[in-house]
Amino acid sequence: MVRLVLVVVVLGFAAVLAVLVVRRNAHLWLPAYVAGLRRRRARAAARARSDVVHVLFAFVDHFEPVVKPGRDAAAKAGAMAEWAARYPELAARHRDSDGRPPRHTWTFPLETYEPAMLDKLVELCRQDLGEIEVHLHHDGDTSRTLGPKMREWLDQFARHGVATIDGVEGHRFAFVHGNWCLDNARSDGRWCGVNDELILLRELGCFADFTGPAAPDSSQTRKINSIYYATDDPARPRSHDTGIDVAAGREPTGDLMIVQGPLLLDWSCRRYGVVPRIDNAAVTGTYPGTPRRIDGWVRLGIAVEGRPEWVFVKVHCHGANVADREACLGDAADRMFRHLEERYGADGYRLHYVTAREMYNIIKAAEAGKSGDPNEYRDFLLPPYTCISRR
Repeated sequence: MVRLVLVVVVLGFAAVLAVLVVRRNAHLWLPAYVAGLRRRRARAAARARSDVVHVLFAFVDHFEPVVKPGRDAAAKAGAMAEWAARYPELAARHRDSDGRPPRHTWTFPLETYEPAMLDKLVELCRQDLGEIEVHLHHDGDTSRTLGPKMREWLDQFARHGVATIDGVEGHRFAFVHGNWCLDNARSDGRWCGVNDELILLRELGCFADFTGPAAPDSSQTRKINSIYYATDDPARPRSHDTGIDVAAGREPTGDLMIVQGPLLLDWSCRRYGVVPRIDNAAVTGTYPGTPRRIDGWVRLGIAVEGRPEWVFVKVHCHGANVADREACLGDAADRMFRHLEERYGADGYRLHYVTAREMYNIIKAAEAGKSGDPNEYRDFLLPPYTCISRR
């Protein structure tokens, strides 16, 4: 009878666990997480042999100060005013190993273009506090319907010096897909519709996608904790489920570079005391960037193959949301940057605050076989946008 009870308890627990895994779409990426243990150990051993480990930290903001039901224009203006006033004060208290302040990347929704709001962000950029990139929410599109709209929106952004670079023909931009579903990745087909979106983005001038991780959303890719090239299959969705890792000395391939943020299990925060929390690198009001989380992101060792001593940490937030603003501008943000600087700015480490564009440039420098101090390669291929360079 005791054995029978134990069997029933174990089977019941397994059933509950299986339901939680499926509901949180963890079945999409857990196999890769487990399979990646050996690679993480190998990278850790390689980093241990390096004299200096460089931590490249990018804070990519899904910045959405849009009017929604229950949210009026005053709330939107308040978000912009807070960022304009508080972020320079926060940044002034912090410096990386190069003497640079935290470098924020605001990805602004193309479909909610507002000149005055973009101009306010441009002013922050001109204070050397970050750069503006492209965010997009759309639904029920094809490449034929989406392409013309994006070209028009990008032209509007270009009037502010965003996504335009001196001497570079056409637009250049990093991309974040709204609702996570890049390349029509969502299981129900909503919030995209474009199976050849990677090709379209490349043709429009996108140099890299910074959307993921998407967990626990069904748009989460099976490939995780990687920097890689994805090749689009125009007949099928979610072509970025797989890809070829960026590697030092290897020629680029595919349609678009995918730069993923950390995705891991947080065993210090467990549901029912057993099931670990999914850490998808989102910095929020209820889950800020604590020292424990930061150390976990760095230990994952996301890197270009062959350059393990350059660790790329890309986290994200929704900085226009009232609930998450303190995690980006308040005491929680202060503590996050302080830990980064104290832990990874000394004792065999060097810390570099970078924008999405700078992170891409440093990735490309690693791919080209460059080594040493990545600070030298912030503008390796793509120089700053004209809104900054024409100060």
